[in-house]
Amino acid sequence: MRREWSIARRLFLAHALFIVVLTVFVGTAFFVDARDRGYDETSSRMLAVATAIADSPLVLTASTSVDPSASLQPYALALTKDAGLDFITIMAPDRTRWTHPTATEIGKDYIGAIEPALSGTAFTEISTGTLGPSVRAVVPITDADGTVRGLVAVGTTTSNITIALNARLPSVLGLALGLLASGSVVTWLIGRYLRRVTLGWGPEHLAQLFVYYDSVLHSVREGLVLVDLHGDLVLYNDQAARLLGIPPRPTAGSTTAPPALADLSLPPSLGELLQSGRTAHDEIHLTGTRVLVVNQEPALAPSTSIAGGKPMGFVATIRDHTDLQNLGSELQSMQTLSDALRAQTHEHSNRLHTIVSLMELGRTHEALEFATADLELSQQLADEMVGSVDEPVISALIMGKSAQANELGVTLTVSASGTLAQSGLSIQDLVTVLGNLVDNALDAAAAGAAPRRVSVTVSSTEQAVTIEVADSGAGVALDVIDDVLRLGFSTKGGGSVGRSIGGRGLGLALVRQAVTRLGGTLTIGRREGAVFTVTIPAALWPTVSPVAVDHD
Repeated sequence: MRREWSIARRLFLAHALFIVVLTVFVGTAFFVDARDRGYDETSSRMLAVATAIADSPLVLTASTSVDPSASLQPYALALTKDAGLDFITIMAPDRTRWTHPTATEIGKDYIGAIEPALSGTAFTEISTGTLGPSVRAVVPITDADGTVRGLVAVGTTTSNITIALNARLPSVLGLALGLLASGSVVTWLIGRYLRRVTLGWGPEHLAQLFVYYDSVLHSVREGLVLVDLHGDLVLYNDQAARLLGIPPRPTAGSTTAPPALADLSLPPSLGELLQSGRTAHDEIHLTGTRVLVVNQEPALAPSTSIAGGKPMGFVATIRDHTDLQNLGSELQSMQTLSDALRAQTHEHSNRLHTIVSLMELGRTHEALEFATADLELSQQLADEMVGSVDEPVISALIMGKSAQANELGVTLTVSASGTLAQSGLSIQDLVTVLGNLVDNALDAAAAGAAPRRVSVTVSSTEQAVTIEVADSGAGVALDVIDDVLRLGFSTKGGGSVGRSIGGRGLGLALVRQAVTRLGGTLTIGRREGAVFTVTIPAALWPTVSPVAVDHD
């Protein structure tokens, strides 16, 4: 498998190449500048020396003599030596040399331009003569009338200039090496930082991972929420948006920031969990329409990264347990019926043993009367329950609760009016509401003083279904009346909050959720004990509206 280069390595090589190119460019520019300045300085010096010679009275006088070379050659040689020059050539206006470092060149024509000087203008140039390439200055020798009597050419060969420039090479090389070394160190530090931040991955790998992760966010069936260390929402997937009822997440590459957690309409308990960043395992949280199971863990950076294993944020996964909870409610109802049948079986066994014993004692008449009375009582109870509620599932539920109430020593009375079957409401929702309210009432009545009673009233009209459950218990205290419908709150066990699945404090929260989803209202009042009244619009397609809690 081909191993791709990491971002750090690519940046290091690119930056190193840039530093090398920059070093070569800067070094070359510095050398060219030094060379140009060297030539300029030499030209200025040559021009100054040539001007001084041309202005000398000795030179002017000698230029008008019969043999100028006799007096000018020794003068030129001595001055050449003293000034450190390569040549001083004094010539006639027609280029004939009067002086030259090589005596054999005297009397020959000067090689180079003289036209500007003949017109009275001094100039400098780089030209090749008998001594090779040189930097020279040519200045006219003029008399008092301005007539050009001769020319002075002063110069030095370029080889001498190169020697002077070579003396500056160590400083140029030092600058280049310093720039290269410092740039390399900076490049190495940046590369090391990037290697730790990107975990040594290349851009293609990072792009591939981004595509994979984005696909995973779309495809997973669990909600996924990422929160940073400040409690701000960083990222969430489509499933989380659906479960939490928040706007869809921004598309990849979008500059739109995710909404703030504080701006989302989340249940207080769920919002607190996401903002706190605490670790959570299978916590139940209720929204207006769903039962959610939430897990949250810190997102730890790899030990090889720059964060060194420290938390970089928090990851929460959200699962929808609404359907599972509905199945659980149905299972609880079936469990209630099962317990009722078991209790009835136990009671029936006792009664059968009584009848058999009476017959064995020869008291047939008493056995017949006992069996007839027991049959009439059982049939009366069944007729009352079935006749009071026309929905068979609800009737079965009430019969099971009746048996449960009998075991607890609580008198359960049921009255009904109207037709539940034509209300258009889901039987599962009615079982959730009625079953949890009755369970709560039975627990409250059983914990209270005698006589222990629970009354259930169910009425159905074309407009709404009303369920009222009253008990003879202690009622709901004023200081907790706002909390009894909150998930996890329970008056059993000191009002502790049940965080795990199946803990206390779930029943009334589920009632509130179902009523909210069905667009109904829930009121909490007090007569002998607590009175819970639920009113649900009788509609096939319920709407969602807030639960109204009445503190009667």
